[in-house]
Formats: sequence, C-alpha cells, structure tokens
Amino acid sequence: MPKGRQTPMTDLQQLLRAVAFAAQKHRDQRRKDAEASPYINHPVDVAALLAEMGGVADTVTLMAAVLHDTLEDTETTPEELATTFGAAIRDLVLEVTDDKRLPRAERKALQAAGASRLSDRAKLIRLADKIANVRDVIHHPPAHWDRARRCAYLDWTETVVAGCRGVDAVLEARYDRVLQEGRVALGA
Repeated sequence: MPKGRQTPMTDLQQLLRAVAFAAQKHRDQRRKDAEASPYINHPVDVAALLAEMGGVADTVTLMAAVLHDTLEDTETTPEELATTFGAAIRDLVLEVTDDKRLPRAERKALQAAGASRLSDRAKLIRLADKIANVRDVIHHPPAHWDRARRCAYLDWTETVVAGCRGVDAVLEARYDRVLQEGRVALGA
C-alpha cells in the first residue's frame, strides 16, 4: 500500500473500536446490582440483543447501542463522539440520551412521552435497553430496590416500549416475555 494512504475501517473494526471506547469510558463504573457487575456488560448486552435476537447488522445502530450510555453516564461529550465516530453515531446516541440535568421523574416522563417520535434505529436501541434492564431488575436487581420500586420500573418500561412498537416484532415479543416473567416473579 502506498505510504500515506489508509485503508477504510471495516464495519467490524469500527464496532470493535466503539466497544473499546465504551469500555474505557465506563471502566470505573459498576451496575447497581448486589454483585456490582462491570457497567460495560450492559451496553455490550444491548448490542448483542440487537445483533443476535433482532438480527440487526447495521453497524451504526450496533455502535450507537454500545455507546448509548456514554453521554449520559460518563464525561464523554457529543463533540468527542462526532470526532471519534462521526455525526451519525453522535446523533443516534443523543437521541437515546436522557438529560441528566433534569430530575429523575421528569427524565422518565420525557423518555416515555418521546418514544414514539424516535427514529427506527433509536427505537431498536431503546427496546433492547429495556429488555436488558428488565432482565436485570428481575434477576440482578439494584441492591436497594424493594419489590414496589421494581414493579414500578416494569410498569414504566411498558409505557416506553409502547412508543417503540412496530419496529421489530421479535424484540417486542422478547420484551413481552421478559416483562411477563418479571410480573410473575414479583407477583405483580
């Protein structure tokens, strides 16, 4: 190859670069479960759900899934995402990012109210995120969450997912099964 020319990165290389970036950004973070599992497990799980269950092969969607919590939960800026991964990735991550400056109740209400206006890619990420989170609330709940809070969380995810319906029947059915499993497990 002539000196000075770079070969464009393959989709797989770009995805792996996003995984490495997210792992670095979330390196000191832990999930709220009793085991305090590494936070990076969550965004990787969301991307894996999309790829394995949803059949998503779109690199932009998978990269944004891996990066979906970087703006919300780390010091990453939109400019850094755009410089590192491009405007399309930045915009998709922004679309699924809650404004942490707002009170939690307001953020949750806005997420539910805005779900139907998301792009299809963002709806896929939101749907996979809710599947992963509901599974965690059932099997590895935050240590300080009582049954009532866990049930309330399930109810809230149902309102968010209602706005995402119509984007992927397989993921939606998986969400429905996980939600039902949670309701049974919690006696809700």
